[in-house]
Amino acid sequence: MENFDRLQGSADPARSSEDRQTPAAPLNGVRRMLNFLTSRPALATTTSIAALVIGVAVILPVADLRLPGRADLPQPKTEAPKVAVDTGTVVATEAPAEMAQTSEADSATSVARAEPLAEAAPEPAAEPMADAEVMELAEEAPTGLALGGSLADDGARVRMEAAPESGTLSYLAPAPAIAPLQDLRQPTLTENTEAYANEPANPVKVTAEEPVSTFSIDVDTASWAVIRSTLNMAVLPTPDQVRIEEMVNYFPYAYPAPTAEEAFSSTVSVMPTPWNPGTRLVTIGIQGALPEVAARPPLNLVFLIDTSGSMEDPNKLGLLKQSLTLMLAELRPEDEIAIVTYAGSAGQVLPPTKASDRATILAALESLSAGGSTAGAEGLELAYRVASGMAAEGEVSRILLATDGDFNVGVSDPEGLEAYVARQRETGTYLSVLGFGRGNLDDAVMQSLAQNGNGTAAYIDTLSEARKVLVDQLTGALFPIADDVKIQVEWNPATVAEYRLIGYETRALRREDFNNDAVDAGEIGAGTQVTAIYEVTAPGSDALLNDPLRYGTATATDVAEGELGFLRLRWKAPGADTSTLIETPISGSETATDETRFAAAVAGFGQLLQGSVYLGDWGWDEAIALAGSARGDDPYGYRVEAVNLMRLAQSLSAN
Repeated sequence: MENFDRLQGSADPARSSEDRQTPAAPLNGVRRMLNFLTSRPALATTTSIAALVIGVAVILPVADLRLPGRADLPQPKTEAPKVAVDTGTVVATEAPAEMAQTSEADSATSVARAEPLAEAAPEPAAEPMADAEVMELAEEAPTGLALGGSLADDGARVRMEAAPESGTLSYLAPAPAIAPLQDLRQPTLTENTEAYANEPANPVKVTAEEPVSTFSIDVDTASWAVIRSTLNMAVLPTPDQVRIEEMVNYFPYAYPAPTAEEAFSSTVSVMPTPWNPGTRLVTIGIQGALPEVAARPPLNLVFLIDTSGSMEDPNKLGLLKQSLTLMLAELRPEDEIAIVTYAGSAGQVLPPTKASDRATILAALESLSAGGSTAGAEGLELAYRVASGMAAEGEVSRILLATDGDFNVGVSDPEGLEAYVARQRETGTYLSVLGFGRGNLDDAVMQSLAQNGNGTAAYIDTLSEARKVLVDQLTGALFPIADDVKIQVEWNPATVAEYRLIGYETRALRREDFNNDAVDAGEIGAGTQVTAIYEVTAPGSDALLNDPLRYGTATATDVAEGELGFLRLRWKAPGADTSTLIETPISGSETATDETRFAAAVAGFGQLLQGSVYLGDWGWDEAIALAGSARGDDPYGYRVEAVNLMRLAQSLSAN
């Protein structure tokens, strides 16, 4: 309050004693200077000047001032450019003449960007320039100017950035600035070169004209994983990516186990068709025997790994390493592993090593890196030679090819490569294929190699899928219990006027191939399941798609009266030359379960993705409701995932 009262008036200013003419007067100016230098602004100013001098003198000589990609441009000396200050805005002016002198000592590149401090007045829009013109102007632009105007006109502040050389931390002095242009074209994605193995959907066949249906079994699951990967990218899969049998066979089903004397058992069920009340679905399920783990023969496994440049993505080689690491824990100590890689050429990374030596195997996997072209044929030949050297009596040998399918070196004749793989399977070494990554996935090559190599094909898009294929289903994937498994169904024309096999288009066989043991077919691994679905139509049904024949009528024999059809299964024991035949009548009274209803929902899902003409008004809501109601036991959540993918596909199809 005292200070407040005192300051209310205007007192006379005190007279400075420094103005008096005394002997100490000359020292007053020195005293004022020292007081000023100890103030905060003075200290900040002098400290900044000192730091700038040190930076220019010590650090600046190591900076690289050349533009990207121009090793022949002049390198400036360490003198700093002139700076003009105007109303708080810093603008770059012409650089010193010494900056024109050349220096070729450094090799790193630098980039200069102009960042606006304030919004500039609108200017007339300039016509977009081509990329080549932009680069030419960038190279020829004078120091301190941005493309499209001076930095001062834009009210801009220049900020310099550069990536230092490895192991070097350097200060980047100002260099020619390039302002961003609004109309530059963005780089395009790599062209999609994926190729898929598929055939047109099976048509409806007239029983009186073609009563016998023959096909090879298929236990591959690649199509389901590709569909899931595509949907998760917010894109509907194309029809050629959809193989319905692989979608249906992706899921485990509770089929009855075979007896101790049988390699596998068959189960038949009949139910009304969800999408067509005038037809019925006949589902055939095959369950392979699952021997005890201790009874499995020793395994010789060759990892044939694609390390070409196309495998560089984390979801390719990176995921591949993680996937194979999961698998190691499931192998027994007496199993052996070898690793062969191929890129520009093939080589052996790991000689045959016992599975118990995990450290050595993991170190070999971790050492892999991607680069070069894809010499797939050379890699296959080396892998078969290594597998042949590992083989012994009573052991199982298998090559596990992990690739994105991009074979571009040494495969001038793809059919010749398939024939080579087919010959090698006669030696007892099977070939299975694991696909990784998207963009250049060659599913057609993968399917062909797996089918000719008596193996399976799977696509791995996540680590969870790797666990399913290489851990949960490892025994079935690596240990065969039946080779050349063929299915043939003869339909009774008196009870089935028309039929349609849903899926298995790429596995079709001629009728005479069924009894020919020289014709190759699919294999069943230990504990493996196979499901096939037919849609059949009774005579006189309103759902018939073909007109009846004018001449003659088909009648059932006394033996077959009332039967829908007759199921025949033919298979060979691994390594055997002659086949075994199993026959089962289809009465039509077999009951359906949640297992077969869920399989029907998945088959309907696949047909919706293909745009099938056989579904009528049946759509996404019906497929989702059927799958949800028949979900049954789902310990790993595979069926819940299927319902969610159906819902996702429904949303995408609405857009």
